[in-house]
Amino acid sequence: MKPIKDIYDSLGIDDQYFLPFGQYKAKIDLKVMKSLEHKKDGKLILVTAINPTPAGEGKTTTSIGLAQGLKYIGKSSILALREPSLGPVFGLKGGATGGGLSSVVPEEDINLHFTGDLHAITAANNLLSALIDNHMFHGNQLDLNEVTWPRVMDMNDRNLRNIQTKQREDQFIITAASEVMAVLSLASDIFDLKRRLDRILIGYNSKNEPVFVSDLGAADAMVLLLKEAMNPNLVQALEGVPTLVHCGPFANIAHGCNSLVATKIGLKLADYVVTEAGFGADLGMEKFLHLKMPHLNHDVDAVVIVATLRALKLHGGSTEYAQPDIYALKEGMKNLEKHIENIKAFNLPFVISLNHFDNDPLEETEYVLTWAKNNTFPIALSKGFKEGGKGMQDLANEVVKLCATQIPFKPLYQPTKDIQSNISKIATLIYGAKEVTFSKSALKDIERYQKLGWHLPICMAKTPLSLSGDATLKGRPEGFTIEISKIRPSLGAGFLVAQTKGIMVMPGLNQTPRALQFKLQDSGEIIEVNS
Repeated sequence: MKPIKDIYDSLGIDDQYFLPFGQYKAKIDLKVMKSLEHKKDGKLILVTAINPTPAGEGKTTTSIGLAQGLKYIGKSSILALREPSLGPVFGLKGGATGGGLSSVVPEEDINLHFTGDLHAITAANNLLSALIDNHMFHGNQLDLNEVTWPRVMDMNDRNLRNIQTKQREDQFIITAASEVMAVLSLASDIFDLKRRLDRILIGYNSKNEPVFVSDLGAADAMVLLLKEAMNPNLVQALEGVPTLVHCGPFANIAHGCNSLVATKIGLKLADYVVTEAGFGADLGMEKFLHLKMPHLNHDVDAVVIVATLRALKLHGGSTEYAQPDIYALKEGMKNLEKHIENIKAFNLPFVISLNHFDNDPLEETEYVLTWAKNNTFPIALSKGFKEGGKGMQDLANEVVKLCATQIPFKPLYQPTKDIQSNISKIATLIYGAKEVTFSKSALKDIERYQKLGWHLPICMAKTPLSLSGDATLKGRPEGFTIEISKIRPSLGAGFLVAQTKGIMVMPGLNQTPRALQFKLQDSGEIIEVNS
């Protein structure tokens, strides 16, 4: 690793905006944005993927590798990634810093407490919860009758999904799915942060009228806890590419994008900004385009969709994905085809990144490359894990070519339209659902929000493991129904969250959580023994 000051200096901005956190981490003061206003934006590359499987697709590894590949071919590049949550780190998924020679460092710091942003978000959220309960304890002048604001923690703990306090029924959700996380991710500056926090709905009074944070007067204290977390974090990829790692909303139960300010700063400081949206193109990409991009004032210039032979074979019904199985591969291609259709529905240029493993069967690799050629889909074999930027030259060159085209973005729906029809559009056009059903509770939610004039974009909460709402349905399922169980407002973030049946906003740990694999060695080092 280079000293983080060296990475910062390579950006060409004044030292007054440099906020060091030790030798290898720093924050960039948001005030830098004013000094960058005159600069022209670079190109924005969005990395997405097919639906994830246990075989992995390597979306973050590809993102990092691509940024290094752009540097390798002589282009100025920056990465903009999400911060990991402790839930996945100690659960099933693990960290979020890439792999092999396409990693961002210092890995352990980033995956654990980093610069304390997630803890600040947790504290701000729970300060609001405490202030609400305290207000009710001391007379309840706001006449709160129904409190909708939950507590949060940055850990998977299913036993906290529903709790009972002396005052009321309550719940915990994971920090990465909280509205405060979404607000911080989408705020353009500290004043916008305050405005968004003020708009947060905390519940309803006995007349069924909404009560907001502004009514309670809690926003300024929340800003006090969040003001340092608003500054993006700077680290580095192994080959020295500056990397902004900031905010980490989940893409299945939240909107799945890094912060607006990190992406904006990146666009001013490099010719190419590589960012990613969580999970597949059915979730993270759709949300990036409808929920984040309108605030960027910059359209996505190119999309990279990541796939592996292993994951494609799993989508084709194989259980032994490491073994050759051309039939399963052909079946699994249907999942990739659907995600390509989704990208084309937004009128965006794209390239397929086939993430390469050393033991990938040559026949299967050739099949995918030939299939892409026959369909006139641009494709590149990505070897970033083993070779770093050198192994990503082909993809980098394809991306540069795509970014030279000017294609107007086409949104799927307009937020001002009917809530129910917008949810149905996403489910039928992006997921391929035959129909969408709404529970009585969801219909009641819609009626309430439409009466209040809350016509907002939709943030779908759905399993990432399938195009459908059923995690067991792989490939390209057809004829299925998406069931909407609940719709909750995230007014500070500026969207409505539509939860599909069975979705959990507080994940649980698996039978053998990753937390049990860490062991203290005689040397004093803590390592993951079964990695």
